[in-house]
Formats: sequence, structure tokens, C-alpha cells
Amino acid sequence: MDHARTPVLEAVEAFHRRGDVVFGPPGHRQGLGVDPRVLAVLGERMFAADILTLNGLDDRRESQGVVSQAEELMADAVGADKAFFSTCGSSLSVKSAMISVAGPGEKLLVSRNAHKSVIAGVIISGIDPVWVHPHFDARLHLAHPPEPADVRAALQANPDAKGMLLISPTDWGTCADIGGVADVCHEFDVPLVVDEAWGAHLPFHPDLPEWGMNVGADLVVTSVHKMGGAIEQSSVFHLKGGRVDPDVLSAREDLLGTTSSSPLVYASLDGWRRQMVEQGGELLGAALERTGRLREAVAGIEGLELMGREVLGTGGAFELDPLALTIDVRALGISGFQAGDWLRSACQVDVGSADTCRIGARLTYADDESRLARLLDSLRRLAAESGTLEELPPVQLPPPHSLELENAMLPRDAFFGPAEQVPAEQAVGRIAAEVVSPYPPGVPVLTPGEVVGAEAVDYLRSGVAAGMLVPDAADGSMETLRVVAR
Repeated sequence: MDHARTPVLEAVEAFHRRGDVVFGPPGHRQGLGVDPRVLAVLGERMFAADILTLNGLDDRRESQGVVSQAEELMADAVGADKAFFSTCGSSLSVKSAMISVAGPGEKLLVSRNAHKSVIAGVIISGIDPVWVHPHFDARLHLAHPPEPADVRAALQANPDAKGMLLISPTDWGTCADIGGVADVCHEFDVPLVVDEAWGAHLPFHPDLPEWGMNVGADLVVTSVHKMGGAIEQSSVFHLKGGRVDPDVLSAREDLLGTTSSSPLVYASLDGWRRQMVEQGGELLGAALERTGRLREAVAGIEGLELMGREVLGTGGAFELDPLALTIDVRALGISGFQAGDWLRSACQVDVGSADTCRIGARLTYADDESRLARLLDSLRRLAAESGTLEELPPVQLPPPHSLELENAMLPRDAFFGPAEQVPAEQAVGRIAAEVVSPYPPGVPVLTPGEVVGAEAVDYLRSGVAAGMLVPDAADGSMETLRVVAR
């Protein structure tokens, strides 16, 4: 295929050349009606490119196939049979993938270290989740992806499961043995869906962890806005093989997706695909070289522990994305929350993730030498000045397996059924009726339908006292929890 082509971008250019006068959405009329004060911040060209897809970029019959051509090029670029663009982020893409594999009341194996968007999909769909628990690293207090043996055991115990949803890479850059899990799933004749939101870059350089489509995954979801060059909410889900019906997948996406798709998202996805096909190897190779030097420098800063390949192996991770910097700060006597807040306020450096133990910074091919130098200087300052930070109460970190909670009800039934708000200590032993996710990164400690454990409550309450944010709970202070009514 001709990857020099960008059908969406070309359609935007053609629209402007024709000088169309549109009497349909968007109401701002390509910027004519926008407040000049808004244009001063966001720019005229952004609004000029905000064109309705139908009767704008294409006619009502989609006879030019603008978006479908762009999706075909994307699929070809990454080795998929089909690709589907999403303008609602991977939060929508992963829900579409899940309900294409399992329906209400049907079982789906789900890696329990899933993002809250996956849990939302379980709740909305009425899927009966079979949690496949990750491997807990007691020293790092970190969850690594489940292994093929874990998936095999879950499928043997649940032969009626319709498939498996695996998360790789994790929020901290550790990767699963996707090929091994795919082999197990296919042995049981069920599809493997991979939430590879952090892996949009993986198809384009051989020194990066394996891309799911290359090692047997049936359906892979990517957030191109995370590690690629597309704008926020840009996501693609990719399909390969015959275990998931493409017509079913398209219909499920249509059920959840917007009817007013953003051409800005489509165009940025289109342009990023062309860039990666033409220059991805060179750009990512240079990024890996720069990051390698940065990793060496960070590893030499006293008080910071940079996670590296020592976490690989049985019971740990299968691979590690070298562009993910996961830095434990506990030796400085502070939490990751404090480190992230200090870097932002003192150095104007924003890290991607923070928890009680660590901070995480994701690097892309866009991070040049000057940006990496600023990050390194800020980390050195953090190590030198951490003693000035306020001492906070310790977090009651959960022991291994203490967050592997019993699932006593369908998440949908628990979430939508009668509920009551009770003091947190009285919630122990009760069934959770809400999602409780420290954010970022947004992996739930409690999901609806799980029996609340004492260790989980201690972890959440002490975490909030130490700076943890829990934005999705009814009571973010964790003084009370929402549970299923007796």
C-alpha cells in the first residue's frame, strides 16, 4: 500500500481548496464564529480543520471512503487484518473489544491489574469477570502481568469463559508474555484481547517489546495519544484472524461510539501512521539511544532506584519497555506522591504517574536532549532537596495477595443495585458497590461485587492521608465506602 498517502489529511486539504460553505455542524463554521480570545490560545488552524466527516470530508454515502482508506493503511502498517479508529480514547476501544467477545452474564478472563475503563466495561456489559491476578512483587510493591500458566489454570477452572483480556505493557512499563498467553487461549479456542494502550510504538522498532499482533493476539487496543504522535483521545483497535467477527466488532463499536467523530483525531492518527512507516525506525532508534544514556545517569543518583531488567523472569515481567522510567523514591524518605508534586511545583516537570512508592515517566521519540537534560536535572534536585519535604504518615502497604478479593456478585448488579454509604471500618466484609481507583494510574483497589478486605481499607485510608487521590469514589476521603445494601 502507498503509505505516503494520508486520506484524512488530504480530504481536509481538498475541503479548503474547494471552498465549501457548510450549513451543518460544527456551528463555529471553521472558526468564523469563535471568540478571538479563544483563537488566540487554540489557534485558527485547529478550528479550520474541524470539519464534519460526512458532508464535509466525505459525502453522505462515504463514496470516497476517506476514513476506511486511512484505517486500511493503519492495519497494513502494523500487521493487522483490520483497524478501527476511535475518537473516544482506548476507554471506548477496550469496551468495544470486550463486548465483541462476551455478553451479559458470560464469563471473560480479565487481568485484575486492569485500568478503571476495563472495569467500567465489565459493569456496563454485565460480563461475569474471572479475575486473573498479576504477580505481586513484595519488595517493589508492584504488580507484574499474569503468566501463561495463570491463564491456563483460569481456563481449566472456567471452561465456559469466552476469552481473555490481558494488560501489557502495564502502567509501569512491564510487559506480559503475550505470545505464550495467546498460545494457551488458542489451545482452548478462545480469543486473546490485549489492552496495549501504552504500546502504540511497539510495532515500529525491533528493540522494543513484542507487538501483540505479531505474537498471536486476536484483538489489540492502542492509545496512540500515549506513546505516539496523535492528539488526546486518539485510539485504534486492531483485529487479526477469525476468532472475533469483524462485523460484530464494528457493530459493538457503533453502539458505544460517537456519531460526531472528530476529524482532528482521525487526521492526527493518519499523519502519525505515515510518519512511523517512513521514519519510525530512525526516530525510535534515536529515542532508545538517548533513553539508554538517561537511564545510566538516573541509576547513579543516590536515593533513586530505577527499575530495570532485574524484574524479568518467572514471577516477574516477561519484557520491559526501556522507554518507561519507573523510579522508586522511598529511600529518600518520601512518597511518590510527594515526589511528583514537588517536581511539578519546583521544577515545572510533570511525571506521568505516581503512587506511594514511585514515580513514572514515559519517554517518546519527541523527547529531545534538552527535555531529557531537564528531567535529569530535576531528579538530581529532588534527591538533593527531598529532606526539606514534609514528613507524612506512613502508608499501610498491602501484603502479597491481600488485594486478591473474593468476587461475590456480578459487578453490574452490585453497581446498579441498592447501596448504602457506611463508615470505612464497617465496610470490611461487605460487598463493594463502587469503583475505588487511586489515580493516576487508575487501577482499582476495589471493584463492585468484591468483598471489601481490611487490608484494602487500611491501604486506602492511609494512602489518602499521605496524598493519594481517589477521584471516582463517592467519598474521596475514604472515611466512608459505598457498599451493597443488606
